[in-house]
Amino acid sequence: MFPVFTPTHGLLLAALSLLPTRLSCSSLAVPDVPHIAAYFGTKTRYEEVNPHLLRDVLSVNTSVLKPPPTERCSPVHLTAVIRHGSRYPTAKNIRRILKLSELVRAEASRDSGSSVGWLQDIRSRWEPWYTEDMDGQLVMKGRDDLRQLARRLATLFPSLLSEENVRKRRVSFISSSKHRCVSSVEAFQEGLQQHWSPHDGPPEFLHEVDDELMRFFERCRGYVEGVENNRTALLEVEKFKHGKEMDGVRKKVADKLGLPFHSLTPDLVEAAFFLCSYELSIKSVHSPWCFLFDERDAKVLEYKSDLKQYWKRSHGHVISSLSSCPLFHHVFRTLDKAGRPRRSSEASPEPASILVGHAETLLPLLSLLGLYKDQTPPTASNYHSQHGRSFRSGRIVPYAANLLLVLYDCRGGPRLQLLVNETPVGFPGLQEDAPLYRDVRAAYRHLLDGCDFRWECEGRGGGGGHGPNTEL
Repeated sequence: MFPVFTPTHGLLLAALSLLPTRLSCSSLAVPDVPHIAAYFGTKTRYEEVNPHLLRDVLSVNTSVLKPPPTERCSPVHLTAVIRHGSRYPTAKNIRRILKLSELVRAEASRDSGSSVGWLQDIRSRWEPWYTEDMDGQLVMKGRDDLRQLARRLATLFPSLLSEENVRKRRVSFISSSKHRCVSSVEAFQEGLQQHWSPHDGPPEFLHEVDDELMRFFERCRGYVEGVENNRTALLEVEKFKHGKEMDGVRKKVADKLGLPFHSLTPDLVEAAFFLCSYELSIKSVHSPWCFLFDERDAKVLEYKSDLKQYWKRSHGHVISSLSSCPLFHHVFRTLDKAGRPRRSSEASPEPASILVGHAETLLPLLSLLGLYKDQTPPTASNYHSQHGRSFRSGRIVPYAANLLLVLYDCRGGPRLQLLVNETPVGFPGLQEDAPLYRDVRAAYRHLLDGCDFRWECEGRGGGGGHGPNTEL
C-alpha cells in the first residue's frame, strides 16, 4: 500500500514523509528499490552508483587511495568539486507532473487492467503533492547526501579535513548561488561537525558564493548562443525523442494506463518516469509509477537523457567543455600552490577546497579532462550499439556526484590522484593510479597555456551575455 498525498497537505506532509529516510539508510535493512533505479540519468540517487552505502552510509574503503607504496606518500591537499544533493523537481517538471496526473484522471480507461494494484494506486490513491514553490530546492535526503559524504571524506582524509583546519579557516568552501547548492555546502559542514563533535552546537557556516566558477555555463556567450539557444545543437535528442524506440515506450505506457497514444506525449512519459525517480530519491518510496516501466523501457529513457547531457553539456560540442575553463584553471592554481616547495616562514598550503555546484558544473569539467569519451558518439540512430558506452550520466553525475583530486607529497615529487564518486579513475594517457603531478600538468599543457575563457566564449562571437536558466 502506498501513502496518500493530497494537494491540501502541501509542504507539511511532504516534510513529514521524509522522516523514514534515515531509517531506510540504516545498516540493518536495505529498502525496497525499484528495478529501474539505476537508469534515471541526472536524477539518479548516489546509492545506485555506490550500492554498499544502502547498508552503511558511512562505509569507507581506504584502498581507493593509491599512491605508490614505496614512495612514503602523504596527502597534502584535496580539491572536491561536488554536485548538490537530492532535490525537489524544478517548476517545469512539476507542471508536467500535474499535467500527467490530470490526464490520467480525466482520460484513462477504467477497463484496461484495472485489477492491477499499482494501477489502482495511480488512478485512485496517488495524489500529486508537488507544488511549484518547491522548484528544485534541496530535500532532507539531499542534506543527508552531503552530510554523509563529508563524514566519509573526513574519515578518508583526517589530516586534511580536520577540525582544526576547518575552524581556523584553512579549508575553503565555495558554492553556486542556487539555494540547493548553498544548502548542500552547509550540510557538508554539518557533516564535518557531526564527525568531530556530534554533541556540539550548530556549526558556523563559512562559504563564498562564486557563480563565475560554479555557473560558468551561463556566462559563456559561445555556449549560450551556440548550444543553449541553438535548436540544431540538440538535433540528435529531438530525433530520438520522436523515434521508434521512444514511440515503443509511449505505446506500452499508454496501453497500461488506458490512454490514447496521441495524448501521452514523450514529455509526459518522461514525467511518469521521473516521478518514480523523485519519490525514490526524496522519500525512499517505491512509487506505483515505477511499475509502468520495465528495464528495457528504462534503458530507452536513460539513453534519451544521456543524449541530452552529451550534446548539451559534454563532448557533443567543444564549447560545452571549454566553458569550464575558469573552474579548470582555478583547480590547477590551487593544486600548484599546494604542491610547490615553500620556505619555513611561509604559511602552510590550503589543505582542502570544497566547491559545490550542479551537474552542469561537473559534466563540462569532466569532459575537458577527457573523461567518459566513447570512440563513437551516441546519436539517435545508434542506440542498439551504445549499450556498453562509458557515458552514462547517472553513473557520472548522480545527486551528490563528486570529482576528487588528491595531491600527495611523495619522496619522488608531488603526485596527483583522480577519483569520481569516490572511485579511482585514471587520467587519460597516463598509466599510473597517482602519476607525478608534473606529468599531469604536461598532459594538460595545451589547456593550462590556453583555454582562455574570454577568447573561447566571446572571441569567436563577440560580446557577452547570459543564457536561459536551465537547471539539472
